[in-house]
Amino acid sequence: MHDDATSSTMPASAAVPGATVADVPTPDPGDPAFFVNRELSWVDFDERVLELAGDERQPLLERVKFAAIFASNLDEFFMIRVAGLHAKVWNEVRRRGPDGRTADEVLDLLRAQLEPLTGAHSRIVRDDLLPLLAEEGVRIARYEELSDAQRAELADRFQHRIYPVLTPLAVGLGRPFPYISNLSLNLGVLVRDPDTRQTVFARVKLPTEVVDRLERVPTDDEQVFVPLEAIVEAHLDRLFPGMEILDRGMFRVTRDADFEISDEADDVKRALEAQLRNRRFGEIVRVEIDADMSEALRTEIVEQLGVEERMVYDIDGLLDLTALWQLVKVPGHNDLLDDPWRPVTPPRLREGDDEQADVFGAMRRGDVLVHHPYDSFETSVERFVEQAVADRDVLAIKMTVYRTSADSTLLPSLVRASEQGKQTVALVELKARFDEQANIRWAQLLEDTGVHVVYGHPALKTHAKCILVVRREGERVRHYVHVGTGNYHAKTARLYTDFGLFTTDPAIGRDVAEMFNQLTGFAKPGRFDRALVAPNGLRDGLVEEIERTVAAHRAGRRTRIRLKMNSIVDRVSIQALYRASQAGVPIEINVRGICCLRAGIPGLSETIRVRSVLGRFLEHSRIYAFERDEESVVYMGSADIMERNLDNRVELVVPVHDEAAKAQLIDALDRAFCDEVGSWELRSDGGWERVRPADPEHPRGLQRELMELHARRAREADLEE
Repeated sequence: MHDDATSSTMPASAAVPGATVADVPTPDPGDPAFFVNRELSWVDFDERVLELAGDERQPLLERVKFAAIFASNLDEFFMIRVAGLHAKVWNEVRRRGPDGRTADEVLDLLRAQLEPLTGAHSRIVRDDLLPLLAEEGVRIARYEELSDAQRAELADRFQHRIYPVLTPLAVGLGRPFPYISNLSLNLGVLVRDPDTRQTVFARVKLPTEVVDRLERVPTDDEQVFVPLEAIVEAHLDRLFPGMEILDRGMFRVTRDADFEISDEADDVKRALEAQLRNRRFGEIVRVEIDADMSEALRTEIVEQLGVEERMVYDIDGLLDLTALWQLVKVPGHNDLLDDPWRPVTPPRLREGDDEQADVFGAMRRGDVLVHHPYDSFETSVERFVEQAVADRDVLAIKMTVYRTSADSTLLPSLVRASEQGKQTVALVELKARFDEQANIRWAQLLEDTGVHVVYGHPALKTHAKCILVVRREGERVRHYVHVGTGNYHAKTARLYTDFGLFTTDPAIGRDVAEMFNQLTGFAKPGRFDRALVAPNGLRDGLVEEIERTVAAHRAGRRTRIRLKMNSIVDRVSIQALYRASQAGVPIEINVRGICCLRAGIPGLSETIRVRSVLGRFLEHSRIYAFERDEESVVYMGSADIMERNLDNRVELVVPVHDEAAKAQLIDALDRAFCDEVGSWELRSDGGWERVRPADPEHPRGLQRELMELHARRAREADLEE
């Protein structure tokens, strides 16, 4: 795995003969040597994903799933992060990053790290997963392995379903090299006219948008698939009648898919729609080429595309292994997957029939904390909004929308609320990457039905996750609030681990109401009572909690800092944690993805321990806990510790004061740091090491334990009823 260590991280007493501890200078928290490059750290994360694909303890199709996730992760990484580095090089930006490297230097390091990693990915799939699947009756066959009857079936399918949507494009006089769209699979062919002996290059784009990448072939005792490119190759004579096929080979192009909306845009939706139309025309940042391709054909493609050699990756095996999702979804093989998990209704929301649970009543009795996917999204968050729509005393419903799904009832509920005359507001973030089109469609639907739709500021993404319900109660109104760590997305709520806090805390209610007013109106950002809101107070609030913990430690109090998040990148926050460690504060960090912090460095981060947990569910929750003797301050919310979250997004993080809810968050932290099933520990040299269980027969597993805990609570609630 990635080793970002440098000699400057070694204690001086170890590097200089005769040096003593007293001679050792205190490491500078601002030294670039102590900041791991963000892109290199991300590659470390995807390598951990790949390690799960190779883990024989995982069910076979779960391993296949992780191999597919690795591929889709890498596609997005190139489209966004690597594209950003290339843009800096092309624009001659030579400024060094927090780690002291230029974009050009990072690109060279990424190439050195990614080339063997993509090779390992292909080997795991080709030599391990596919043979094991074949033993289970799920096989990707070569065309020449098929029977005559199967070939006849595929020939008929080619003629009637595939051939009509193929468009071979030859390159020659008056025919320039065709545009290669982003992530498309292409067959490069060298064709010769037997009469004139003229040779031309032609490109055939595989129509994977309308035809399955892996075509199922008829068989009695197996589920056999043939790659679409193999079928097309077998029928090239239909595409180039009368010509000689000299050579052929597959290639795939990845383009820059990122874009920015100008701060001056007066119509965010229209500006975004224009950018989306241009997304597929971005600059090339990666070319994947079949490793079996001849050198002549490879040279032709690379030269015609006009790319640097460091952008070219030779792939030994199938290109675009996101196609593995087809195999994961093959019916009849549930025994090769994890046992299904059915989310439960939290006991606090179990009064009477689940469909009629009084969420408002439960909230008035005290805060309710739900943990998805262990707790049901449907019977908690969706039920909360449905009750608000049905309640005649509810005056207003306001909600942020970053990502949502077609099967969620939340946005249709807002439409019904608007039709009933309730004040209904949806703050839709159109710039949620790769969900822009879906959000534009939802925004238009909501607007057309009378919901007040606000798009936010062009320069900021509204990433906060909150719902505000204003209810008339006597002569006053009460705020009912949900604050989450994840999106209001019914599908991902079954796949991602996220917390949601239901509260009627007046201070939090006022803060959330104020945040909505600032976002929908025209006002300068103000101060908030309890909430930490980015971009104008979240970083300062977290750093202040770190500094309070340091002061308490120096005063002789027992202290500890524990953090759980997706990524930690922000340099200011990392330096604050380094200073806390130098003061002696124990620090535990559980980070799923990017970690730019170095742990265990003498004199700098000796008290910092970093773990990463990966599993069947994607760890997505954000918890920030600060312990000072008996005082325990715990926050949860939407933000990771990254510059983009702290400076360029609207984020909402709130304190949790309810003791039961706080205990639940702390329990989740305890279990996360004890996981032995899917955990890695960050070494002081910058590499990651898989955690080995103390008792291999009974390893502790964060997600398994939480499933068992929530299932047991549900059973106990059933018995009480």
